[in-house]
Amino acid sequence: MFWDSLELLISGLATGAIYALVATGFTLLWQTSSTVNFAQGDFVTLPAFAIIGLHAAGLPMPLAMLAGLVIAMIVLGAMFKLLLVDPMLRHGLLPLGIAAIALGVLVQESVKAGFGAQAFPFPGLSGGFDIGPLPVDWQDLLVLAAAVVSILALHLFLTRTRTGRCMQATAQNPAVARILGIPVSRMIMFTFLINAALVTLAAILISPTLLVKFDNGSSIGLAAFCAAIIGGFNQVSGAIAGGLLLGVLENFADTYGPSQYRAAVPMVLLIAFVLFRPQGLLGRAIERTV
Repeated sequence: MFWDSLELLISGLATGAIYALVATGFTLLWQTSSTVNFAQGDFVTLPAFAIIGLHAAGLPMPLAMLAGLVIAMIVLGAMFKLLLVDPMLRHGLLPLGIAAIALGVLVQESVKAGFGAQAFPFPGLSGGFDIGPLPVDWQDLLVLAAAVVSILALHLFLTRTRTGRCMQATAQNPAVARILGIPVSRMIMFTFLINAALVTLAAILISPTLLVKFDNGSSIGLAAFCAAIIGGFNQVSGAIAGGLLLGVLENFADTYGPSQYRAAVPMVLLIAFVLFRPQGLLGRAIERTV
């Protein structure tokens, strides 16, 4: 029983680490530009298909992954900001949210039309090893290691570099940051590029397990959005904690409860936190005078 639970914990942390990467992108975009990207899950799907297409065209897989990252940063980072977010944000959050949902539907249907509805395999690490009676999957270890390294690198970038500190200042108060001479527009663009890199990494890590299918983004995006709120939408550390918690609870619910209810776990947690702790696990409560 103990070893089974430990195995579930490790695989749940691996899934939660991917949720944490996508949820971190949610949080960064919200902090710097007040953008809630409801197409975030579909942003995970698109790089996976791009990598598969480039590999099928003859590029070695490492080069295909690198090219997929560059394409994602251009299309899902720069173009998304310039062509959709900037024009729509002037009209408020609701029009932007609707536009992002429409973009997600467009991405899904375009991928389905181009690649079909079947699932495609994606290369990953196979096999594993045993620690006593505990089987450990190499892919789970790769996911955890890549997620930890990328999150630590992002933390060091935000806290130890001049550009990172300027991005944090922009997130805390764009007006004051602009007065201090910080190029706010450039800092916001960097955030969108980082988000594109995070969803590409999440696509590479999760695709060997889920395979690559046009509608994978719906479940990933919903889980990551719930994780960001559960952890605290105004804290990157909260998004990480929320993603890990959600991944573990999903895994245990799938094993010890009816598997068809696994998809309901994010929504149940979301409702519970909104009712009893709306600021999330690590978020800050914001008071306003009315």
